[in-house]
Amino acid sequence: MRGPTISTLAVALTLAVPTLAGAAETKVVTAARLLDVASGRYVDKPVVLVVAGRITAVGKAGDFAIPADAEAVDLPGATLLPGLIDMHVHLDASPVYGGYNALQFSDAFWSVTQTANAKATLEAGFTTVRNVGADRFNDVGLREAVDEGVVPGPRIVTATYAIGATGGHCDSTFFPPSMDQKAPYNIDSPDQARKAVRTLKKYGAQVIKICATGGVFSRGDEPGQQQLTYDEMKAVADEAHMAGLKVAAHAHGGAGIKEAIRAGIDTIEHASLVDDEGIRLAAQKGTWFSMDIYNTDYTQSEGRKNGVLEDNLRKDRDIAEIQRENFRKALKGGVKMVYGTDAGVYPHGDNARQFAVMVRYGATPLQAIQAATLNAAQALGRDKDLGQVTAGRYADLIAVSGDPLADVTVLEKPVFVMKGGAVVRR
Repeated sequence: MRGPTISTLAVALTLAVPTLAGAAETKVVTAARLLDVASGRYVDKPVVLVVAGRITAVGKAGDFAIPADAEAVDLPGATLLPGLIDMHVHLDASPVYGGYNALQFSDAFWSVTQTANAKATLEAGFTTVRNVGADRFNDVGLREAVDEGVVPGPRIVTATYAIGATGGHCDSTFFPPSMDQKAPYNIDSPDQARKAVRTLKKYGAQVIKICATGGVFSRGDEPGQQQLTYDEMKAVADEAHMAGLKVAAHAHGGAGIKEAIRAGIDTIEHASLVDDEGIRLAAQKGTWFSMDIYNTDYTQSEGRKNGVLEDNLRKDRDIAEIQRENFRKALKGGVKMVYGTDAGVYPHGDNARQFAVMVRYGATPLQAIQAATLNAAQALGRDKDLGQVTAGRYADLIAVSGDPLADVTVLEKPVFVMKGGAVVRR
């Protein structure tokens, strides 16, 4: 972030968070220890120097000179980590209005409520998110507002609209023919796929999202059904990669997962019904899996009262435990994992609750943390800016009380959050 943007963001956040520290150009952050997420080792009594929103030095007291004008940010007893990254969110969605309940509001309602969701996400320690699907280019407007310091929020990688097949998971499937509802970026051929990618990039897509299979919270399909052909997915991947964009594929079913991997898709979202061949293929190709294995806890307990249709809850129940066991198998099989939660299906700000579920199903605490830091930054293609507390990267930092390698649930309640050198929570 540029200096003027940091200053503007600091003013906006001061109004929202009374305990916010100033956004001085130079800060020195100290704590009890720092987790090096690459090695899994702790650095005792670290000193992190921040200048103009970026980390310029990391070491211990006496390792380098501290500028006289540096603002001291001391976090006694706390553990420092990089800002967390959630690779699968929907900031303009809310779980409170399930099924047809959302129709009571105007279209603009969602573009306003997403600002509160962005703030909650940032204060929860997630300083970067990938928003994989939004209506009316809401996520682009939110990204612009956050970048300009108008509203507080994480760094947002925007997908804009998701691309899907006519009648598929990403189409509008809840209405009769008389209402003629359809998603604006349905594709039914490779040529239409290429046109959709070009158009979405034109209007602000920084990543492309496709729906390769059926889904849970759509109507008239099943999660396992493949909905885009290999040729269509290949056309999306080729066009996006030519433009320097990565592609995320919503894919629950085994056949659709494998075809997406073969087509060159970068990340597989959900991967619920992946089979052994799909796991081997992902490991061989280096395809990332983003498996949202927490959110069923919320949807099954709260979905019905929020208006979620019974058929959607049935599909959610049917695949929940299968997905979690396949997470365990994929991890053992060498598949590269990133941290993606599908926030919007459950309340924004609760993103860190998935860490404990990942550990319960076979990940070490370090593996779970790496999925939300080091791995996610690599999968985004932004590992020179994000994912580690090292010189040159953005000063995106969080701190927790306790030892996250012994108890990963401490990540659910960060005591300190910094984004781009501006203190968000302290």
